[in-house]
Amino acid sequence: MKVQGHGQAKILSAAEIAALFERGFEGDRDRALFGVMLYCGCRVSEALALTPADVSATHLTLRKATTKGKCKTRQMDIHPRLQALLARYDNGGKRFLFPGRHGRGAMTRAAADVILKDACERVGIAGASTHSFRRTCLTNLSNAGVPLRVIQEISGHASLASLQRYLEVQPEQVKGAIASLSF
Repeated sequence: MKVQGHGQAKILSAAEIAALFERGFEGDRDRALFGVMLYCGCRVSEALALTPADVSATHLTLRKATTKGKCKTRQMDIHPRLQALLARYDNGGKRFLFPGRHGRGAMTRAAADVILKDACERVGIAGASTHSFRRTCLTNLSNAGVPLRVIQEISGHASLASLQRYLEVQPEQVKGAIASLSF
């Protein structure tokens, strides 16, 4: 868990995610922004760089120029829950999907941090950061049995080694793995 900016971002539980989306985030914009990060496993900077043209009814495109390594464009299917969040959100025809103050440019990372901090305070969550949504998505994909190579394609990590640092293993998972041995 992150403490004063140090350590790994917290993996959010299903109850914490529900609390944030039901009572923490105050508007459709905030739910759409954090929904993009949660359901696409993208970085906050990638979500903030999105334009309305990057989102279709079925796909979301993270352009190469806006990704961390600027290596390749990633396109992914839009989860039905994210589709619903995006359908409720109207960005007012601005250039960026999540515009900054007065519609000038994209929302800043600092603004996204404040939105999350306030939402977490409203529902009593400690240790979460914008990166928690990326880690939560990728860890949940791994826990669901999605092959690491597929998760790597979604996340845009250059190597499996860098991806594996994101994934959290619970003690119950280790215990279950050992218990599954039968010789």
